[in-house]
Amino acid sequence: MATTQFHPNDAFRDTISTVDAAGKRVWLYPKKPSGRLYRARKWLSYGLLVLLFAGPWLRINSLPVLMLNLPARKFIIFGQIFWPQDFFILLVGALTFVLFVILFTIVYGRVFCGWVCPQTIFLEMVFRRIEYWLEGDAPQQKALDRSELNWNKLWRKTTKHTLFLLLSFLIANTFLAYIIGSDELVKLITDPPTAHLGGLAALSLFTAVFYAVFARFREQVCTIACPYGRLQGVLLDKDSIVVAYDYQRGEPREKLHKNQERLVGDCIDCHQCVQVCPTGIDIRNGAQQLECVNCTACIDACNNIMELVDLPQGLIRFASENDIANNTKFRVTGRMKALSGVLAVLMMGLTFLLVSRSNVEATVLRTPGQLFQKTTHGTITNLYNVSIINKTNRPYPITLRVLEPAGGTISLVGIDGLKLPAQGIAEAVFFAELPKSSLTVTNQKIRIGVFSGGKLITEAKSKFLGPVQ
Repeated sequence: MATTQFHPNDAFRDTISTVDAAGKRVWLYPKKPSGRLYRARKWLSYGLLVLLFAGPWLRINSLPVLMLNLPARKFIIFGQIFWPQDFFILLVGALTFVLFVILFTIVYGRVFCGWVCPQTIFLEMVFRRIEYWLEGDAPQQKALDRSELNWNKLWRKTTKHTLFLLLSFLIANTFLAYIIGSDELVKLITDPPTAHLGGLAALSLFTAVFYAVFARFREQVCTIACPYGRLQGVLLDKDSIVVAYDYQRGEPREKLHKNQERLVGDCIDCHQCVQVCPTGIDIRNGAQQLECVNCTACIDACNNIMELVDLPQGLIRFASENDIANNTKFRVTGRMKALSGVLAVLMMGLTFLLVSRSNVEATVLRTPGQLFQKTTHGTITNLYNVSIINKTNRPYPITLRVLEPAGGTISLVGIDGLKLPAQGIAEAVFFAELPKSSLTVTNQKIRIGVFSGGKLITEAKSKFLGPVQ
């Protein structure tokens, strides 16, 4: 990580702020933030929370907006079903998302972590706000934790952890709904417990994990567990926009003295930026600190103090390291342009794949071990297995026809007709029959069309074996 010119002691980079010299956990008591950016972040968080909890129940074309059923290898994104056969599209989508994260981080730093990440939103805007409501601000929380066990402490702690557990259960239900779907979740809740032992076990496990994360592990997720936080040292450079302290203006620091001309920097060393930090760092140590999630709590705290002491705001602000060092404005670098170009190409490719994607997909394979057969009226038959996947939420009555070569017919084995169920698979065995005159080579290409209501909805290619010409 880049170092700064104003801080000669870089010992803070040797350890994280939540672990002491003995390797024990340092429990943080961040002061409740307030200010313009915090209000904006709060309303954005509430909007995202509404979308998160409503997501499993929203429908497009009678399908969930989002469902990622990994056990069944079935994915629904914006009402479109994706099966393993669509792996290439999902791969391109995943690569596009990864590149977007890289590009976004290079330009805007970790603003995603502080403003959009579900971990930060739940911790700062839900669980910590419950703590502030029940236990007070940071000084009151410290005093309560250090006090002897009494009725006041007992009811506050019990109420807090009961609410934490109930919220964790609600989050676990929502998380599970994104995997199995809201309909299956309703069955899991309403049916007898013995009917869904596996689902109940998963729900209990998710509840325990969420409770442990938000009640105990907390900011350690961002500093220890999250790979994105660890990657920022690679992704960020000195032109990336981060939450930065303007050391050119703020140094040297000195406490504010009444009725005395100020001949030092604008930083009055009030430590308000440290007290509100949810990860316990001092932003004045330098930009690109591992623990900083760009939540902007320190910006609001510093701006409030600057207003009180009649000094210009912006001592801590969104800026790049080079902006601070050279007193310049943000500029777009060549690397940003190059990554934007690659991202645009990937987005166009992904859009094309989604638009051209067929809602029905068929696979036709010759039955293994079966040779061709000659009929009494001079035609040749081959036996095939067909598998048809329906990626939509409506059934299709279907028929099969030979598209190429001309003159071919199809006879289903053992059934009168095929019906393709919604979100399902139809499988059958059939004979394809071609006139001998249609065969020009021993291994002839054949195209099978899948029709519904007289309309071609998809086709498949295979090989047709015939006698040597």
